[in-house]
Amino acid sequence: MNMPLPPAEELALIDRELAQLDARRGYLLDRRAWLLQLAAPSAALSGMPVTPPVRAAEASGRGAQNVLLTLGAVLLAVAALAFTLVSWGSLGIGGRSAVLGVVTGAALGAPALLLRRGLRSTAESVAAVGLLLTVLDAYAVHAVALPGSGGAGYAAAASAVLAVVWAVYAVALPGLVVPAAGAVLAAQLPLPLAALAADRGPVGLGWALLGTAVLDCVLAVSGGFAARLWPRAARTVPAVWVLAAVCGAGALLCALPELLTAATAAGAVDPALLAAGCAALGVAVAWRVPAASGAALAGGLAAVAAFAGPVRPELATGWTVVVCLLLALPLLGAAAVAALPAAVRHGLGRAGAVVSAGAAVWGLASTLGPLLSRVAVAREAWTPAVPAGVAASGPGTPAVATLLIAALAAWCAARLLPPSRPGGTVTAAAGPDGVGTGTAGAGVSGAAAARAVAVVCGWAGLFTAPMGRGLPVTLVLGAQLAVTAAAAAVALRTATGAGNPAGTGVTGTTGAAGTASSSDAAGAGVAAGGVGRVAAVCAAAGAVDVALAALDGRWATFAVFGLLGAGASAAARHRSAPADLRAGAAVCAVGFAAATVAAVCALAGLAGAWWALPLLAVAAAPVAAGPRWGRVRTATEAAGAGVGAVALAVAGRDPAVLSLACALAAVVCAGAAVRPERRRLGWAAAVLGVAAAWLRLWVSGVTVTEAYTLPVTVASLAVGLLRRRRDPETSSWTAYGPGLAATLLPGLVEAWQDPYWLRPLLLGAAALAVTLVGAHRRLQAPLLLGGGVLAAVALHELAPYVVQVVGVLPRWLPPALAGLLLLVVGATYEKRLRDARRLRAALGRFR
Repeated sequence: MNMPLPPAEELALIDRELAQLDARRGYLLDRRAWLLQLAAPSAALSGMPVTPPVRAAEASGRGAQNVLLTLGAVLLAVAALAFTLVSWGSLGIGGRSAVLGVVTGAALGAPALLLRRGLRSTAESVAAVGLLLTVLDAYAVHAVALPGSGGAGYAAAASAVLAVVWAVYAVALPGLVVPAAGAVLAAQLPLPLAALAADRGPVGLGWALLGTAVLDCVLAVSGGFAARLWPRAARTVPAVWVLAAVCGAGALLCALPELLTAATAAGAVDPALLAAGCAALGVAVAWRVPAASGAALAGGLAAVAAFAGPVRPELATGWTVVVCLLLALPLLGAAAVAALPAAVRHGLGRAGAVVSAGAAVWGLASTLGPLLSRVAVAREAWTPAVPAGVAASGPGTPAVATLLIAALAAWCAARLLPPSRPGGTVTAAAGPDGVGTGTAGAGVSGAAAARAVAVVCGWAGLFTAPMGRGLPVTLVLGAQLAVTAAAAAVALRTATGAGNPAGTGVTGTTGAAGTASSSDAAGAGVAAGGVGRVAAVCAAAGAVDVALAALDGRWATFAVFGLLGAGASAAARHRSAPADLRAGAAVCAVGFAAATVAAVCALAGLAGAWWALPLLAVAAAPVAAGPRWGRVRTATEAAGAGVGAVALAVAGRDPAVLSLACALAAVVCAGAAVRPERRRLGWAAAVLGVAAAWLRLWVSGVTVTEAYTLPVTVASLAVGLLRRRRDPETSSWTAYGPGLAATLLPGLVEAWQDPYWLRPLLLGAAALAVTLVGAHRRLQAPLLLGGGVLAAVALHELAPYVVQVVGVLPRWLPPALAGLLLLVVGATYEKRLRDARRLRAALGRFR
């Protein structure tokens, strides 16, 4: 160890030693196992402890015990059933009673002895068998003593007796859980079975289920008192709550179909009373249990059904929805009553919100048809006969009333909910009513959502209110324009307040009641921004719908389009509004301007293809006034580009007009490309310019290829020359390659197919000139392209003579010449390589 070894040798030494240690360990382990086998008998005689190998248990002792006990209880239950159903008839009445009495008594008495010895699991299994035997006893009594009694009625009485017996048994043996659970389950049956036996119908069954749910709730609420008599009562409380919820839901489900199918108000009274009982039970549970807000939610919904059910047969469907919405308003108001427990307030408020949301959805769905029907006017624009029902269609009065009431309710709810915060949850200390952080956090998103719902419902109700009322079209359009302007004003106002909210960054504290005591202006600004955007969407939808409706008349079209365009332009120039809203308004302004120009063209009687030129003027306006639009310049120019695309599509009906339109569009793109940030539009200008030239040539009947390619080459070479002047390091392939290839390559293809001499001569002369210029300026692209085309033209001209010469020569001469050439090249291979390197270096020095 004093003499350090090289790393490789030291690693090899360590590996050998480790291998020896592993081998020694394996030998010692085998030796130890053998010695344990030999020493076991002698150690047992001498009393010396021997440590056997330890193995992990595959199953716990308690798990094995539970499996065995469960299996034993199941086997005993099967045996009891087999005895009762198969062997019962072979015994007399005395024998039957004696056997059942002895077996049942033994099964019910054995758990007490087992509990004293600490065998609780065994006692639970035996007690389960005893409970099953009591059920068999009840069946035996019915089969022997009361064979003529009704099955449902006897089952109800028997289940009640069994529930009482099992409850007493559970109190007598408080260490067991199975008897109490069985008593609770048996208690669910007497009332429903009695209702079925009495044939009370769905309402009677519902009352029975409701009574059972009341008993379950009383049992669950009194769990603390029951624990004094029965220490394990707390374990069954969750199951009792579940049973109560199931029974209560069953009672409500029994009432709802009857309410929906009742033909008269008198026929709906009984199910309405049942629904009211369900509502009272739900609110009572939420009042007593702080965590049971779901019970209050179900109670609120049941209350709405109870009060709306009797009036439904007397009203139309729409007015029934209005009644449900009016009934939901007190539930929403209950959420703001501080005297009510928190669970009751939250549950009732959510129930009111659910009913209001359903009514609002129905109202919005009722307005979609009339709004979308105006699309048919666009197909019949400015025609004397409008399709029947289009102008006069509209949602019913109930739908409008529903939307307006829902908007009012949502706005009031938004005022009552806690304000929003940017971070989400309002941190608040819990107050006397238990309201804390979770309550405030729920109001964070709820307030903004309520405001948005209020805006949407209010806009839809006011916008569709004039439709279908027999009013003049002018009055209808005027009212809808006013609603659209109001929605836009709300959007600009709320979004402006959200752009720079007062108090941004202020951290508030909360008081004992769980509400923020400092300013929440920052969060309110964020919520207001969302509401503003929702209002902006409503305004845009209203503007489009009014514009479609205005196509019914000429002067209505110009008036509506002009007003909408002016309003959108004013909104786009609103300096304090957010950029996205201003951008949307700018797009709308450009769109309405284009629509107005199209209407003017239609009024003037222009052919469809010639509409493209005025539309291109609209597309050019945003480009000319781009800097004046400020932050929304991009959106405005994008809208202009869309109008330009529409103009080109319209001009496609006439190739001559399309050529002119492409030329004008190229001028617009070139003018926009002057600005540094729009340089890429130069490519669009070039493409449009080329397309315009080609279309003009095609319309004029020109078929010469060079007439199409030379303009492209000239323009491309001019651009390349300007670029080389700005950046001398630019490659000649980038600057001149595309332009030269645009003419030389198609011309070469045409020259090879041309049987005359003029085209090859002109192409060869042009290629020679390009080659000389490339050699003089030391440019790769002109030199190689020109030289390649010149060689190809020369080969084309010499090809007939070469064919003639080859036909005259002997057939053995070409292979001989090829072999001689290979010999010469091989002999001077090194010199040829040196010449190739020089040529490549010379070309590399070119640009």
